[in-house]
Amino acid sequence: MDTKKELKIFAWIAGFFLAAWFMPVGTPRFDNAVLEAFELVRWYAHEHVLLCLIPAFFIAGVISVFVSQASVIKYFGANAVKWKSYLIASVSGTILAVCSCTILPLFSSIHKRGAGLGPAIAFLYSGPAINILAIILTARILGFELGVARIIGAVVFSIVIGLLMAFFFRKEEREKAAAQLNVPDVEDGRPLWQTSLHFFALVAVLVFANWGQPGADTGLFSLIFQYKWPLVGIFAIVVGFTLVRMMGMKPTHVVLAALPVAALAIVFPDQPLYAFVAGTAALTILTAMYPGEPREWLASTWDFTKQIMPLLGAGVLVAGLLLGTAGGEGLIPNEWVSALVGGNSLAANLFASVFGAFMYFATLTEVPIVQGLLASGMGKGPALALLLAGPALSLPNMLVIRSVMGTKKTLVFIVLVVIMATISGMLYGSM
Repeated sequence: MDTKKELKIFAWIAGFFLAAWFMPVGTPRFDNAVLEAFELVRWYAHEHVLLCLIPAFFIAGVISVFVSQASVIKYFGANAVKWKSYLIASVSGTILAVCSCTILPLFSSIHKRGAGLGPAIAFLYSGPAINILAIILTARILGFELGVARIIGAVVFSIVIGLLMAFFFRKEEREKAAAQLNVPDVEDGRPLWQTSLHFFALVAVLVFANWGQPGADTGLFSLIFQYKWPLVGIFAIVVGFTLVRMMGMKPTHVVLAALPVAALAIVFPDQPLYAFVAGTAALTILTAMYPGEPREWLASTWDFTKQIMPLLGAGVLVAGLLLGTAGGEGLIPNEWVSALVGGNSLAANLFASVFGAFMYFATLTEVPIVQGLLASGMGKGPALALLLAGPALSLPNMLVIRSVMGTKKTLVFIVLVVIMATISGMLYGSM
């Protein structure tokens, strides 16, 4: 008998028993926290799974199947030109308007394809942190200075944290660099424009489907918001074109699959989600019909879904239980948070960083939350600390990152984000 293994099993059983025994069911705070947890899960399912995660899984599958490992290594590998790889990774958020969870399939994909740890981490942080819509909304609602501080801090963060991660794990990076020297530069077998068009059409569908309403009713961003769904439709047609031209699908099959989608868009113009779901189902059926690369793409997409979705679901549930939603409290009272982030002390900035790192922020929602905290007495330094730590990290995000690169690297990444957010908040608050 393996005594250590049996003791571990006993500890888990005893822990669950004690948790069940002392569970404070019936107390108002606990009961409300449970409701808030399920409310957050329901909201996440409504707002993020269909529009954010599923397109992200398909995009990650494209990287995994259609982008050669040699191409990823060339631009993001351990032997790549450092300034180019970090520059590309650090500004990716201006293109990808995604949250801390939607970036995960894309990060996992480039990491598995051989990207160096530093550029991959820079991409992981910058994707949700340098969201151009969030930056503009921050400047308009919270002030121009805080908006500028946020974008400068996010760009610098992504590069510095990536460099530090590469330095701390330099032995593994050297081993990876040595192994990548033997990777042959294999041609993709198709024109680069086809793969690029397919990839960026899917990215455009993801971006415009999740385009948030800007603070003003005029201007380019407001105009894009008004016509977001027609833009999604246009890029969906481009995806259909690439299915025919790039993957060899029969045009009649693609057109027949698109007809129900178009019908739903016409019959239910006020319910664009119907057409979006139908389009996702049509793409799934088409890729399953054709052997070779289309079916490999679907299989890779499913692999990312299996790896990430259960962890995200558990993480969102726990985050809702502890921290509640934007409109309600979890087990941790909101007044505790407001009281701990006042002023510009080290403790206030550190707490804001830790709180932001564990709480789940959907794209753009961090701005009204910080606005409410500022009205309750939050200091400007802690506000910046929360804005720098919050969008890039969350409890669900941490669980998935750990499954991709291990516990040790995940802990170092979290600590670096918290420390740098705290320092940035203190510097900004003292100005």
